[in-house]
Amino acid sequence: MRYKYPLTIENCLGEKLIFLSAESTADGEKFLVEAFCQPGCGPAMHTHFKQDESLTVISGKMGYQTLGNTIQYLNPGETILFERGTPHKFWAEGNETLHCTGWIAPANSIAYFLSAVYAAQNKSGKSEPDPFDAAYLLTRYASEYDMPEIPGFVKKVIFPLTCFIGQILGKYAHFNDAPQPLK
Repeated sequence: MRYKYPLTIENCLGEKLIFLSAESTADGEKFLVEAFCQPGCGPAMHTHFKQDESLTVISGKMGYQTLGNTIQYLNPGETILFERGTPHKFWAEGNETLHCTGWIAPANSIAYFLSAVYAAQNKSGKSEPDPFDAAYLLTRYASEYDMPEIPGFVKKVIFPLTCFIGQILGKYAHFNDAPQPLK
């Protein structure tokens, strides 16, 4: 999927992500990104199985955690690499907006997926995305992304059932351009 850069997405929670450009690498496209999180905001614990993500703090303070480990912090000029398959979350610690730059590689479907997640959060008006959209995205892209704090029963039974009902109710026309999931 081709995008016009910069591509900016924002959610109702105070997160803003700018896909600045895409570069070709031996491992596929690499997105250069810029991110802003309002105080206390940031993505929930998540895993991307097919991408590495690197962020450098420009201003503010980043709190971050990988699943099962203690909370750590980064200050301006410091960098974190979240390797593919590592469940992680980060947020703006303190009272200042967190501003980061970095990259995600290979790009794969991340711009589409995160755009759809942010839109689903905006639709619901809260951190939990619209339930039909969340079920669709986390079922269709289960080989690429995960939310490890969601119980397995929900991901394996409730989400597919919700997707089935959503298809019957015609709730997924806005996903007609969804890229194929990676195997």
